[in-house]
Amino acid sequence: MHEDARHGGARRRPRRAGGPAAASAAAGQTGQRTYVVVYEAGAAPAEAQAAIERAGGRIVREHTAIGVATVEADAPIGKATARDRRKAARDLERAQAARDAARRRPGPRHGPPGRPGRPGGPGRPPVTPDPLAALQWDMAMIGATADGAYAVAQGSHDVRVGIIDTGIDGAHPDIAPNFDAGLSRNLTVDDPTVDGPCESDPDGSCEDPADVDEDGHGTHVAGTVAAALNGQGTAGVAPGVSLVNLRAGQDSGYFFLGPVLDALTYAGDHGIDVVNMSFYVDPWLFNCAANPADSPAEQREQRLVVAATQRAIDYARERGVTTIAAEGNGHTDLGRPTFDDSSPDYPDVDTSPRERTIDNSCVSMPTEADGVIGVTAVGPSGRKAFYSDYGVEQADVAAPGGDLRDFPGTDRYGTPGNLILAPYPESVGRANGDIDERGEPTTDFVVRDCSAGPCAYYQYLQGTSMAAPHAVGVAALIVARHGRHDPQHGGVRADPDLVEQVLKRTATDTPCPAQNPFAYPDLPDEYTAPCEGGRSFNGFFGEGIVDAAAAVGRPGPRPHR
Repeated sequence: MHEDARHGGARRRPRRAGGPAAASAAAGQTGQRTYVVVYEAGAAPAEAQAAIERAGGRIVREHTAIGVATVEADAPIGKATARDRRKAARDLERAQAARDAARRRPGPRHGPPGRPGRPGGPGRPPVTPDPLAALQWDMAMIGATADGAYAVAQGSHDVRVGIIDTGIDGAHPDIAPNFDAGLSRNLTVDDPTVDGPCESDPDGSCEDPADVDEDGHGTHVAGTVAAALNGQGTAGVAPGVSLVNLRAGQDSGYFFLGPVLDALTYAGDHGIDVVNMSFYVDPWLFNCAANPADSPAEQREQRLVVAATQRAIDYARERGVTTIAAEGNGHTDLGRPTFDDSSPDYPDVDTSPRERTIDNSCVSMPTEADGVIGVTAVGPSGRKAFYSDYGVEQADVAAPGGDLRDFPGTDRYGTPGNLILAPYPESVGRANGDIDERGEPTTDFVVRDCSAGPCAYYQYLQGTSMAAPHAVGVAALIVARHGRHDPQHGGVRADPDLVEQVLKRTATDTPCPAQNPFAYPDLPDEYTAPCEGGRSFNGFFGEGIVDAAAAVGRPGPRPHR
């Protein structure tokens, strides 16, 4: 059963001015340590650089704009004092209070008018759906169909969507028409300790090109956003926008802090309009400032993850990037977390994690960063997916993510048709045994389409990882509709606040279920979830289920079945 558990967003880590405010380290194979160092707020880069050198560190990569550096050293550096730890804890408390206050403030329900959607519209020829459209209940749910949003607007290549993930298969027939090879970057390197020997990769190298995905997760996400409407396979929510690969995830599904910061700052510097973040920053699912169950070094590391990620999110948003993230697959009320048994998950996922008692001061990044739109997942019946995280503090909108256990007691229960179908790299499918030597799928969770030339493959997955790109696709349509010319980078640009307002305003209000708390009939009590709030906003669906047709001005409700 292809239950996408690891990748679900929170899925699938007194000094003088200029000194490092916090540092986290990972030991290399030779004993050399690699640190991510966060500079004190307002510190001049030269002062910070000098302090790192005095402490025995060597800067190998630096983000001066956000005050973060990657540093190598032969011995431990940057040990924080008790004063540092207290200050960092206070900073986190203030940041949490600010996030809570922002969540409580009602957002505007109406955005300013924009230009008519393009390229569709009255008088244009009818849109022909792609061959596998009948299998895409998710697109029908949000009105991304030939007689819905596609007939009004499909987006534009002037809109650039960054996929921060495991990569994108740029050669996939449904991806290639919208893939921006020039802007795409691979921002990480395969790690043999978790990804396997480099020689086992298809290219025999740990240095993958920027048009490769050796996991499949990123390609699935990218296809949900913008698979081309080209007479083959599936179509995405916004089938006319550009896809930019910002690979920050390992083949094994880990997302480490340095590459994530690289991806976010790159997005801000290169005119990316929206980014999809279907992951959490390893190795901590929940980052706690001062959990007594964690060592001082582990506390420092978690504080650093929060501070550095927030700086990068702020940097990207200030430059016009709308940031959207998956809520996570832990069926947890993110406003009331009580335990974490999956952290730290690196360097050894089999021995490192331990059970920790946690509370709401602990946050999952980037989902709980200020300025990030959090997306919960729903199944084909419209119910909150059994695995989806939720909560009134974190849920902004909901979107189709799939639910293998939906429609209990019917023939549809447990079938791939309950999940999300999107592009699958053929090389990964063959390596996984999902495609045989004749090119035939070996599982019902993989579909082949050869109707438009070379055969292409598609995979059924579920997770909040699959929900987030539906919201990203709608956001991309909003940018295309409301954006203005970007003289610095070309393309268009829309204020992220405006994009968020329109995304929420046009979402379909969805009330809490009549049975509340909601109990899943085939699952233990730990999955039973209380839904707080009313029709216009609640902890299951946020402001509602995203609606592509409404976002581009196509009226008319669509059924959730």
